[in-house]
Amino acid sequence: MPGKRRGSGRTLVVLAALAAAAAAAAVVFSIRFPHWYAARPYPGMPPVVDRSNIYGEAGRNRFSRAVEGALERIYVPNIRSGDVYVIDPHTLRVVDRFRTGRNAQHVVPSWDLRTLWVTGSATPGRRDGSLTPIDPITGKPGTIITVPDAYNMYFTPDGRAAIVVAEAQRQLEFRNPRDMALEGALPVRECDGINHADFAADGSYAIFTCEFGGGLVKLDLLARRIVGHLSLSRGRMPQDIRLAPDGSIFYVADMMADGVFLIDGERFAEVGFIPTGIGAHGLVVSRDGRKLYVSNRGAHSALGPPHGPGSVSVIDFATRRVERTWPIPGGGSPDMGNVSADGKRLWLAGRFDNVAYEIDTATGAVHTIPVGHEPHGVAVWPQPGRYCLGHTGIMR
Repeated sequence: MPGKRRGSGRTLVVLAALAAAAAAAAVVFSIRFPHWYAARPYPGMPPVVDRSNIYGEAGRNRFSRAVEGALERIYVPNIRSGDVYVIDPHTLRVVDRFRTGRNAQHVVPSWDLRTLWVTGSATPGRRDGSLTPIDPITGKPGTIITVPDAYNMYFTPDGRAAIVVAEAQRQLEFRNPRDMALEGALPVRECDGINHADFAADGSYAIFTCEFGGGLVKLDLLARRIVGHLSLSRGRMPQDIRLAPDGSIFYVADMMADGVFLIDGERFAEVGFIPTGIGAHGLVVSRDGRKLYVSNRGAHSALGPPHGPGSVSVIDFATRRVERTWPIPGGGSPDMGNVSADGKRLWLAGRFDNVAYEIDTATGAVHTIPVGHEPHGVAVWPQPGRYCLGHTGIMR
């Protein structure tokens, strides 16, 4: 018995040493790679293949089998005309047009890449939002689904729930991603004007912008609860948000600050700012994951004049500096969009000019195509990638 007690003691010492070593290793890892250390990564999320570039699987022409047969089209939702214009990117001509619900805001690819959803926001004082499915094989719309409000839409990292951004209701609705049946809702009273979001590299949380509240909120996706609120230091009219390829920093465009904030998502703290142009608004990652395109809408208000001083700034992720800025010839109002599958073209809505822009990503040359009234969240389809987290195509 005494011998057994001594053995048990040695075992406890060894176990304690191993536990201490493991804890020390975890501390070192969290210090060296703070943006990759999470207590609860999201279960069921497809694994990250390249931790230096979370967008690597959405690189040039890296298509999933899920998009086989999809028409090559540019889908332009128009808020005031309540419709979608469809452009053939090869001919640069409008080849179709169809009605949706009121206030068509964004065209959002589904998590499984098999449906495109047109989000329709509610008319002020009413609950008349909508979700309109588009079949990307035919390019035709399906039956409109009525919801209280749908300014934008995202998906949980495992694809099991759609997150409808009900901006006017100040809540996030968790819905079945196939038939959009309501499964639950999360009030976000502390986030006035909740609209755009992006997700941590491990999927454990998302950060949403609060356009009229001047800040951001952090959402624990597993617990489905708000765990933080951050007020920005200037401007205070945040718009789009995008995670850096290495997962270290979130970039947040602010329309009043005329630039992009850098946010440490783990500490949920503002750590920098990059001036870009008047009315910094939309953010698009280049196909190789090296550049961030910032659309500067040319105005500080939601209803700006046509032919304003709109431009597109190109930020280098490695240096975190603007390396060049492309003005819109004759003035313009670039808004939301995405890049082509080969990365050679950037497509954006011309919000106050009723046009869509096709921009050469090598030269900045612009081609303009007339569309409906007040175009907004343009979707380019098909897009490379394994799955989509929402908006106009956050592909990973």
